Amino acid sequence: MAQKVIKTGNSLAMTIPAWFVKDSGIKAGDDVKVRLEPEKNRIIYNFAGTKQLPLLE
Repeated sequence: MAQKVIKTGNSLAMTIPAWFVKDSGIKAGDDVKVRLEPEKNRIIYNFAGTKQLPLLE
């Protein structure tokens, strides 16, 4: 899944696709923990209260 970075005011943001929100149970106002792994060129988002998504085969 690829998303574009958009400008909102003085900040940058990415939208979360509707199907991902529905499948994961994310709601507006949920807390999100963000972790940066620069050595792997990754940003990890952990949404509180989301349900387990099935593993891809």
